[in-house]
Amino acid sequence: MTVVLTGSSLSLDDVVAVARGGARVELAGGVAERVRAGRAIVQEAVSGEPVYGLTTGVGVRKRTRVHTGELGEFNRRLILEHRVGQGAPAPGDVVRAQLLLVANGFARGSSGVRLELLEHLVAALNSDVVPVVRTLGSVGMADLPANADLAHGVLGDFELAAKEGLSLLGSNAFSTALAALALVDCARLLAALDVASLLALEALAGNVGPLRADPELGALLEGSSLWQPGAARDLQDPLSFRCIPQVRAAARAAFAFAQSRLEHELNASQENPLVLLDERRIVSVGSFDSLPLAQALDVARLGVAPTLTSAAERTVKLLQSPVTGLPEGLTVERGLAESGLSEFGVPAQALAVEAKLLAQPVSVETGSTSHHEGIEDRITLAPLAARRLAQMVELGERLCAIELVVAAQAVDLRGRPALGRATARAYDTVRSVVPMTQKGEPPPQDLEPVRELLRAGALAS
Repeated sequence: MTVVLTGSSLSLDDVVAVARGGARVELAGGVAERVRAGRAIVQEAVSGEPVYGLTTGVGVRKRTRVHTGELGEFNRRLILEHRVGQGAPAPGDVVRAQLLLVANGFARGSSGVRLELLEHLVAALNSDVVPVVRTLGSVGMADLPANADLAHGVLGDFELAAKEGLSLLGSNAFSTALAALALVDCARLLAALDVASLLALEALAGNVGPLRADPELGALLEGSSLWQPGAARDLQDPLSFRCIPQVRAAARAAFAFAQSRLEHELNASQENPLVLLDERRIVSVGSFDSLPLAQALDVARLGVAPTLTSAAERTVKLLQSPVTGLPEGLTVERGLAESGLSEFGVPAQALAVEAKLLAQPVSVETGSTSHHEGIEDRITLAPLAARRLAQMVELGERLCAIELVVAAQAVDLRGRPALGRATARAYDTVRSVVPMTQKGEPPPQDLEPVRELLRAGALAS
């Protein structure tokens, strides 16, 4: 597969194909002409009035003039001066996505870089150059430290020209890359949670009446014995079962909002200053302010959190004999001194609580106005918003694995009644790696194989 960069048509699927699938990248026809046109405007500006980051320093040093003979050294030094990131290296797929987004931004021509630099970045992608990019240090007003790491690792001995250092630094490519992959993983998790919740409903022998509010969920349970008259054990189930459609709807709406924002950012102008090709001039802007993305990621986490707390509640309920009518802890016989799967209630609650704490919005935080004489007086924390979503998804995958294993055990104890179209596959998926817990056996010691199947998309379709 080849992803063609136009600067305006990059999709989420394209990002995944390059970041995780190793797809090659090439430039669309017309990109070279557009990039050269943007570069010509920059070249004209070098000898004209002062232009921020082009013929002046950056930040508070915007008052300092950079002379023509110093431009190459100034741009290289600009990269080194911003290599102040902290923490562990970002995953390789995030770095590849980040590099792709920088290249796609340059393909618009609005950055004013040379075609040679854009071609260098594309060649690095196709050669699978993955620099070490440290995770921490950006406040989401252009991912300066992360982009500096990326540029330093990709450039090698490539010599920079006027404005190219600032163009490499001045985008939210790192935040956007983190967000894109986190949302892809989040979509897969939400699909798995849908199926897990329905398998839990079958494990409870619950009431399918509430599912009439969501035909999609009803379709996943097509063929289930729960649709037979009198199959439900109780007139009304606990809310974590009865309100599955409502919790799911809230999560889907929040996710859709975040995805729409993200898809816009994939092709948005994030640099400053901006080269206006039609007007043949360069203007100072605030395009690097990633508040729309950070805010959308906050909304996404707020939508996902209730799905996880509900999953934990369902799991705990399935372990309680008064609720299910099955042996306590889902042991194979009543009256045993052993715990069965009871202890899975503890990590289920722990994972849900930790995930809920990650839902706290971060885009409303304020930064100090003391940096650079108060010029840089806003922050969005978009990288943190994206990282927290990724962390929440990881916790959710582990929680979903627990719910699936517990539900499968309860289904077995009910004599494996007819399951729905999707839940039957979920049950088989679990049982392919985790057998039923028999008398005298401890609970499954490792649920990572279940999580790996979830990450592979075993329940996502």
